[in-house]
Amino acid sequence: MFNATMGGTMAPRPQTGSGGTTLGRLQQVVPEGAFTQTVYSLIRDHRYDEAVEILTVQLEGNFPRNRAAMSLIAYCLYHMGDYSGAANMYDQLAKLCPTVEEYQVYHAQSLYKAGVYADAQKAASLIESDHHSQRLTKLQAAVAYEQEELTQTKAHLEHCAADDPDVIVMHGCVLYKENQFDKALLKFQEATGALGFRPELAYNVALSYYRMKQYGPSLKHIAEIIERGIKDHPELGIGSTTEGLEVRSVGNTQTLRETALVEAFNLKAAIEYMMKNYSAAKEALTDMPPRSEEELDPVTLHNTAIVNMAEDPSGGFKRLNYLLQNPPFPAETFQNLLLFYCKYQYFDLAADILAENSHLTWKYLSGRSQPLYDFLDGLITAQSSPAEAYRKFDILSQKHIDTLRKLTKRIQDAKVQHDTEGVRRALKEYDEALDEYMPVLMGQAKIYWDIENYPVVEKLFRQSAEFTSEHEVWKLNVAHAFFMQETKFREAIRYYEPIVEGQAESILNCSAIVLANLCVSYIMTSNNEKAEDIMRRIEKDEERLSVSEPDKQPLHLCIVNLVIGTLYCAKGNYEFGISRIIKSLEPYHRKIMTDTWFYAKRCFLALAAALAKHMLILKDQTFDEILNFLDMADTHGAKVPAMMHADPSKQDLSSRNTVRYEARMLKKLYLRLKDSC
Repeated sequence: MFNATMGGTMAPRPQTGSGGTTLGRLQQVVPEGAFTQTVYSLIRDHRYDEAVEILTVQLEGNFPRNRAAMSLIAYCLYHMGDYSGAANMYDQLAKLCPTVEEYQVYHAQSLYKAGVYADAQKAASLIESDHHSQRLTKLQAAVAYEQEELTQTKAHLEHCAADDPDVIVMHGCVLYKENQFDKALLKFQEATGALGFRPELAYNVALSYYRMKQYGPSLKHIAEIIERGIKDHPELGIGSTTEGLEVRSVGNTQTLRETALVEAFNLKAAIEYMMKNYSAAKEALTDMPPRSEEELDPVTLHNTAIVNMAEDPSGGFKRLNYLLQNPPFPAETFQNLLLFYCKYQYFDLAADILAENSHLTWKYLSGRSQPLYDFLDGLITAQSSPAEAYRKFDILSQKHIDTLRKLTKRIQDAKVQHDTEGVRRALKEYDEALDEYMPVLMGQAKIYWDIENYPVVEKLFRQSAEFTSEHEVWKLNVAHAFFMQETKFREAIRYYEPIVEGQAESILNCSAIVLANLCVSYIMTSNNEKAEDIMRRIEKDEERLSVSEPDKQPLHLCIVNLVIGTLYCAKGNYEFGISRIIKSLEPYHRKIMTDTWFYAKRCFLALAAALAKHMLILKDQTFDEILNFLDMADTHGAKVPAMMHADPSKQDLSSRNTVRYEARMLKKLYLRLKDSC
């Protein structure tokens, strides 16, 4: 799931002097004799804030203990989502009218909705009423469920009517918490049959399908929630943000909550993300009814951080840390923050998070999640003690391999018994177990990769081939291991080619580094025509993309040329290598950026060092080509940083840290080298 408490409060409205009106909105003038009609009309139209404003004036002025006004204010506050305010008002009403049990019940219910579960439990237990006994028992069950006391929840539900749809839903929720998603689904479907379509029930059904990894049925129910939301509530502006329209926040209204649209869009984003449709996941979040970031719930905030992490890691880390410091937050928050810290190699920060939040480590990284903790522990340990980390990964790998062997036997036994359903379930578990094993294998291999011992990396991959040889991640990394040994380019081609051929629709869907490595492998095995064919395909697809989506800036051809140019420079063929480097950055106004400049300037510096040592002689034409390029870098690199600091607050903003400055220094160097040759 992608859930959040509201951040921030409304600022007080300024006054225009004593007794003046607020500047935010003129106070509503109630016609004489039409007070009741006006208030109930506002409530009917869901304009609860205006109704509260009018009633509050009456309460503070003439009737400070008016039961009717207090009751209406409490009702409005509840439907505005101000459950704490509603609980406070119902508490006053319960004391004012101790014989009216409804106020005590509403008080307990408001406390529950406000998340004050201990007080809600206490308030509910103090009410002795046969008339409200079922309602109170269900409320106590709900409170116990929210506190994850499932045994207590079941005990309360046993005293409720078994055919009550609310009770059926609660049983489904308990089964869901117990990871019995198929049984939970049946309960939610039973409740839907009794009540008809309800957005929250449709969401529960969709969520159960999601947990069972049946994404098709899940998306079907999500689509129904969204379609009904668009039809019944056009005022919520569904999809307006994606279309680029400037719209006001719809706020966290009761209407929005009742539609379950926020939950549905978050679940849709989760499914698209799991299916690696990252652009569709982002679109699902922007299709959501517009709200300001301060109004986002924890799940939406979490999912926004995750889907935008590749483009905005600092923003993603900021959101995840905010959630961690402001519970409640989605259960995945702690794990994802640690995983992303390790992915971006902030291992010290990951270690700090683990050390500072031992209670969260126990809650989210123990039991079924213990392998994840062991994996993170191995990654962090590898930074200071690679040998110890390898030992930890080896122990963890053996556990995963034992699991895979058992599942393999289960699959074989099911096939012998012609148990089709058993085979399907075992295969599903096998795939999940294999996906859990792959990061461990890669973490183990990375220890030798970092010390450039590529033959041992290859050996590790071969040892695991019995289980992993059909996994895409394994194939890709085996290709990389062959490529880096510089003597096994033909073997690398054998693994790279199927990856590229699998992207027949658009070669740009393939990783740029895979394309670059394949081209280099072709060149090193005298298959230059195939390398040129790949580059032509890239150029053609980039031109097509620039027409259809001019805002996108693909860098595939740039990276391929940079890699090939660097290869030729490393082999001593500087004239051809430098020409590829220069070509890779065309058009200069779009391709000269911090990362591309970093790799380009290394080749120019290597050539300068070779010239200074009189190791080669360069043609005047090549000198002129270099000088012209450096002039272009000077022109287009005025505002491009030459280096980006990992911490934005420590970024060097001086003119010396620009591509322009470095291009001028390189030009000065090459002019001197040209004169000395």
